Amino acid sequence: MPQGKPEHVPADGLTTRQRRHRPLTIVHTGQMKGKSTAAFGLALRAWTAGLPIGVFQFVKSAKWRVGEENAFRALGQVHADTGQGAPVAWHKMGEGWSWLQRGGDADHAADALEGWRQIQRDLAAERYGLYVLDEFTYPMKWGWVDVDEVVDTLTHRPGFQHVVITGRDADPRLVEAADLVAELTKVKHPMDAGQKGQKGIEW
Repeated sequence: MPQGKPEHVPADGLTTRQRRHRPLTIVHTGQMKGKSTAAFGLALRAWTAGLPIGVFQFVKSAKWRVGEENAFRALGQVHADTGQGAPVAWHKMGEGWSWLQRGGDADHAADALEGWRQIQRDLAAERYGLYVLDEFTYPMKWGWVDVDEVVDTLTHRPGFQHVVITGRDADPRLVEAADLVAELTKVKHPMDAGQKGQKGIEW
């Protein structure tokens, strides 16, 4: 795609402007690190463009304070204080989701499904301009969330809402439905030489 120009223009009856302003479903998958990192880099661009950001973190522990969370919460405060950028909402399954009041032992499958139900409600309400569904391939892989329902919801979502999904082993049905799919393949990794993850690199 030299100079950002498509090599093929489909005969879909859309103008260049209409085609450019279609919302995208994006999937970052593969066995290598960097899938979430790329998604949050995209979210930075979206925030700068004034698109409200909704982050839904599946699987990652609530006790794991990733650097991106601190940064995006700070950006949300910048927006609240100055009007610059856009609002940011950050939700983590490990905390039982911010809208749930649930005691007792965690039911991860039920929490994942409720997270997906909230995403469906937010999509219907056109709440965000960019949704980051971090590690969302896993609830689909484990059968906690129905893949066909996800595909149908994303295909028929209203308005101008981009969605980026991260995680290994993306289901072929999701890959087929997506507009952009990137697979990260390992060439080298410090862990191959016995080096553990580092603050500022892995979290």
